[in-house]
Amino acid sequence: MAPDRKGSIVEDATLGLRQELTGASGPMALVKNIKVFGLAYMGDWVGNATKKGWLTSIFELGAWFGCLYSGFLAEILSRKYAILVNVAIFVVGVVIQCITVVGGAACIIAGRFITGLAIGAMSVNVPNYNAEVAPPEVRGSLVALQQLAITAGIMVSFWIDYGTNNIGGTGPTQSDAAWLVPICLQLIPGIALGIGILFMPFSPRWLVHHGREAEARKVLSSLRNLEQEHPLIELEFLEIKAQSLFEKRSTAEKWPHLVALTPWNTFKLQFVAIGSLFTTKAMFRRVIVATVAMFFQQFTGINAILYYAPSIFEALGTSSNTTSLLATGVVGVAMFLATIPAVLYIDKLGRKPVMLAGALGMGICHMTIAVIFAKNQYQWATHKAAGWAAVAMVWLFVVHFGYSWGPCAWVLISEVWPLSNRAYGIALGASSNWMSNFIVGQITPDMLKHIKYGTFIFFGLMTFGGAAFLWWYVPETKRLTLEEMDVVFGSVGVARADSERMREINREIGLDDALRNMGIGTGADSSGDEKSRSPKREVEEIEMKT
Repeated sequence: MAPDRKGSIVEDATLGLRQELTGASGPMALVKNIKVFGLAYMGDWVGNATKKGWLTSIFELGAWFGCLYSGFLAEILSRKYAILVNVAIFVVGVVIQCITVVGGAACIIAGRFITGLAIGAMSVNVPNYNAEVAPPEVRGSLVALQQLAITAGIMVSFWIDYGTNNIGGTGPTQSDAAWLVPICLQLIPGIALGIGILFMPFSPRWLVHHGREAEARKVLSSLRNLEQEHPLIELEFLEIKAQSLFEKRSTAEKWPHLVALTPWNTFKLQFVAIGSLFTTKAMFRRVIVATVAMFFQQFTGINAILYYAPSIFEALGTSSNTTSLLATGVVGVAMFLATIPAVLYIDKLGRKPVMLAGALGMGICHMTIAVIFAKNQYQWATHKAAGWAAVAMVWLFVVHFGYSWGPCAWVLISEVWPLSNRAYGIALGASSNWMSNFIVGQITPDMLKHIKYGTFIFFGLMTFGGAAFLWWYVPETKRLTLEEMDVVFGSVGVARADSERMREINREIGLDDALRNMGIGTGADSSGDEKSRSPKREVEEIEMKT
């Protein structure tokens, strides 16, 4: 994982919820059960390729805006209430989509944009909250479980769409429920999240950052099921306090006029801090790595496959809409299975080798599909084996993405930033990801209609371009300390200054003294060095021995 045990896990985790919710059954059902939906309510919004692109991508555009306001809302309201507010926004969006039966196309467009706002924000807020309430020792395991849950959610959503496609038959008699049921089903996890978060505590880190230290101790005690005076509670509290002071002093040094935790200052700080990443050559190199890596992740064509899989499979010669949905269900299974080795081996094999292998595999799959498509596009009926060979290449493509660029791109962009810039750097990378996602969703229908097999050539070339970018420009980040990362990017001293500030804070609040009293060395700082051991873990080991 990333050098910073806390920061990196938060950002790594964003991959999961984002992919799970953008692949949820409701939005996918609009495309998959397109005949009854389009004929009845949307007119040429599904017949016109450009408008079909907007129908799909308006969700990602909303999510891009949601990503931008997520940090502001989470800071002024708390992580807990930010999630609750976004659940309410999500429910409103789903309800608006459901009344498309009486309101027409405007409702589905508006509803998808509104749900996009909520999902874009929650894709950051939810994993952030999870990481802040979880014990440091299990955050890595939670990321692994979340990544599996994400792909499982995508898989289930595809099969839900396959099942609902048969409501009322698959021809002219198909019922409105074929697309309404999957949309309405989105309300179940949304409302469950909203109700559940009411019974959850505030984030201890947010409480400390806003001066509510006594309440933070009580929350930690409850979460860990230990007395407030227990050494583990004291240690974790001091670690959280040190991180909070570090962030406040870093802000005071760079932007003293934004130190006060007012809503307006919090809003301005996000943009001022992101703007500062473009001011030096060394930091701008990191910006390029984060934003371009996210650009190429989307332009592998993964969401073109996930969003338009039934249309793609139909273009590849599958005999019916039901068969196309069945083939799409296999996409979900393939992605789920491919995630397992990524979770197990990413830290052993490194980021670049895995991503390079995945890019080459995906590029070859794209080109193979293009060749099959070009030779058989007018004779699928008599060359069914060719059609299924192309379908198999799509499945293999998803496997290559699942173990490589899916998880690894997010790990990579979380590791390249100094501690004082990480939150803003990850936000910039997430913004690039959502905007690229929007563009892919918008252009894919027109590409499939007008250049046909050229679509796969385009995404194949883009994937090979991503591999070239990775090979020549992106460093291997596995096991590099933050100081070593500074040397790689040419900004020597940034991480060292961060480390010195953190050590000074540790001494000031008594964290070093607390560790010495527990018989634990303080040679390793808390700046995020991957090679240092967790003091909290050492306390647990001492207690086990005694």
